[in-house]
Amino acid sequence: MMKDWFGPHDPGDPMNGSLKYSDVVLDHYRNPRNVGEVPGTAAVAQVGDEATGDVLRISMRIENGRVAEARFKAFGCTAAIAAGSMVTTLLRGRSVDEARRLSNRDVVRALGGLPESKMECSVLAEQAIHKALERHRETMEREVASCRS
Repeated sequence: MMKDWFGPHDPGDPMNGSLKYSDVVLDHYRNPRNVGEVPGTAAVAQVGDEATGDVLRISMRIENGRVAEARFKAFGCTAAIAAGSMVTTLLRGRSVDEARRLSNRDVVRALGGLPESKMECSVLAEQAIHKALERHRETMEREVASCRS
């Protein structure tokens, strides 16, 4: 039996076990940014992963074609919470087109990497962005159409 030279393990600490997270991931997990919801916006989407039970909700306020505010709510693991937090910081100030081009790889890079088994958490962030922007676009199109009527 190998001796554990790093001391006793707290089972609730995300650094224990086989998963190793970067300092950036742990910072966004322990001190998440932009938690909550943007009130009164159509740019909202909730996505989930049935296999893990992780759920991510993103909401954005879009003004003059740019993301003026982004917030998230997450239910899930360390990586899901960190990805939700990071993606809101990446979204702020971007044009809608730039936001649409954000990928899960961009989120992973900004987090300093994720364990392979947790990559799905970054995919949830990308999916939520796309769905929220689609809802925003559909709402804007309906508003324009109703003004023409």
